[in-house]
Amino acid sequence: MTSSHSRIRLAAPAAALLSTFLIAVIVRAQAPQPAAPAGGRGGQGGGRGTQQSPASQKSPQTVTPQTYAPELVERGQAVFASTCGFCHGRDAMGGETGPDLTRSTLVAEDVRGDKIMPLVHTGRIDKGMPPQNLPDADLEAIVAFIHDAKTKADSLEGNRRSVDVADLQTGNAQRGQQYFNGAGGCSKCHSPTGDFAGLAGRIQGLQLFQRMLYPGGRGRGGAAPPTPTATIKLASGETVTGKVAYRDEFNIAITDATGYYRSWPTSKVTVTIDNPLDAHIAQLAKYTNDDLHDVLAYLQTLK
Repeated sequence: MTSSHSRIRLAAPAAALLSTFLIAVIVRAQAPQPAAPAGGRGGQGGGRGTQQSPASQKSPQTVTPQTYAPELVERGQAVFASTCGFCHGRDAMGGETGPDLTRSTLVAEDVRGDKIMPLVHTGRIDKGMPPQNLPDADLEAIVAFIHDAKTKADSLEGNRRSVDVADLQTGNAQRGQQYFNGAGGCSKCHSPTGDFAGLAGRIQGLQLFQRMLYPGGRGRGGAAPPTPTATIKLASGETVTGKVAYRDEFNIAITDATGYYRSWPTSKVTVTIDNPLDAHIAQLAKYTNDDLHDVLAYLQTLK
């Protein structure tokens, strides 16, 4: 893309994904911040004693109380567990990576799906949530379950729950292999006899699922993110390549092959960034729920 301040071509930044695993985030709970105690230090000077855990703070109150038929809630629970439970926990109270939806401001302000449904359809790629193309009937059932879970959770203590591994085991390994080698494009960079050889023997279950979606380090199963490479074209026509050491809108710095740190104003050079995670970022928006589980099922066969 071309900046008004410089001539620079940058690939989609991985930071938007990494600063945020697992699929499926509706919204992070927005719990109120505790006020500084009377007579204590205010502002930035307060110590750790002024902080409270999210679980100790009151959940946002439901703006429009609503009830749903028990059979709809029960159906919604089953759909939620298979579609969203691997991130948010089967009870919607948070999993290893997804936030507690019963403490979500968006859920508290939702009225029969007017906020939840559009968000599920569009996803939040920057937060690690891919779009879900679910039938309206399934979405309505999910909304019913989430609201019922919030009603039940308002008087409970605690925050995140563990994820039931059974929620992950719904995929088809054969379809996953086809997706890996075909539409998913995974085999362009990865090989079951190369970097993925024995993968399932090293990591399993939720950790493997995290690594599949967030290879750049988000979540407990993540590895250190690979460093992007930059190719710098100088005004003289000379090109220099190295690992990105620093960049912003105005400056770019690299460490070249000899370990030498070099920097330039971006207005004086043309920069091309090669980020190994770009393909994963792009793929996150393309996965369907079935794709996710199928690929995981296939990866679990690589022992």
